[in-house]
Order: sequence, then C-alpha cells, then structure tokens
Amino acid sequence: MGRVAAREDVALAVLYDRFSSSVLGLAYKMLSDRAAAEEVLQETFWKAWQKAGQYQAERGSVQSWLFAIAHNACIDELRRRRLEHTLIDEQQVERNRPEAPDLDVQVAWGIERRQVREALQDLPSEQRQVIELAFFGGLTRQEIAAKVGIPLGTVHTRARLGLQKLKQALSVRGVKHEGN
Repeated sequence: MGRVAAREDVALAVLYDRFSSSVLGLAYKMLSDRAAAEEVLQETFWKAWQKAGQYQAERGSVQSWLFAIAHNACIDELRRRRLEHTLIDEQQVERNRPEAPDLDVQVAWGIERRQVREALQDLPSEQRQVIELAFFGGLTRQEIAAKVGIPLGTVHTRARLGLQKLKQALSVRGVKHEGN
C-alpha cells in the first residue's frame, strides 16, 4: 500500500489483480447488477489510488479496507435507487439480467457465500437480522431501528455482537483474511 500511496502504477496493477474479483463479487452480491458492480469496482480502486496514504494496516487487511470502500459505494448506489422511486416490472428485470461471471469467479463466490451463509445461520436471529438489513439491504442503523421497531442502542449492540460472532465463526471455518 505504501507503493500505491507513492503513486507507483505497477503497485496499483498488482493490487487490482489480487483483489478485483473479490471486490466485484461483493458489489455484484449487493447490487445484483453487473454494470453497477463494475462501476463500484472502478470507483473502489480509484478511491484506493487516491486515499492509499490513509490505509492503516493495524486497523485491518488491505482486502477489508477495499471491501469497506466498495460496501460504502454499494450502499450509496442502493440509496440512490431507492430515491428514484422507479418501478420496474418483472419482465423488464428478466430482460436486463446481467451476464454470469466467469466460472472460476462463480466457484469462488459460491464457496464464500456458503461459508458466510453458514456462519450467519449460527448467529442468533436478532443479530442476523440486523447484519443482513445493514449489509445486504443497505439500511443505516437508524433505518433498521425504525423498520424493526427497536431502540437504536439495541441495533448497535446486536450489530457489534453479531459481527464479532460472525468473524469468529468464519475464522473457525477456515476463511482466511489477508494478514492472518
């Protein structure tokens, strides 16, 4: 990341080669739209290039940092879509379905999805609900509190506990994070 911060093009290319398929997978999972996922991918690496000097290894892996950038970009996209209030009928959605990614990417996503799904199922339902609404639904904690009808502090607690348990469950399942 130091080399990326120093504006070395080769370092950015290595970073992209190493993490682009994972970032694209996250964006595609959240947005269910290949074109939008590719836009998020580009935005993520552009921001990584611009903000590489802000990366702090002690706060997490490079992959986690990139995922946070991509996740925030996806949330922005989901909110933008919600604001448009555009209704699309099911036939139009089917006609515009994105192309399937390459087989090796599909296999990797399938394994990761299965591991995450299993780990999510191990969480208490209240914690799982908060995490799913936040991460996959793109809701803020305030929106979750209103939707579920619980205090904001309870949302914070459930999210924190759920994420701790999820991290532990994924590490037990052998999911490797960069830097581990």
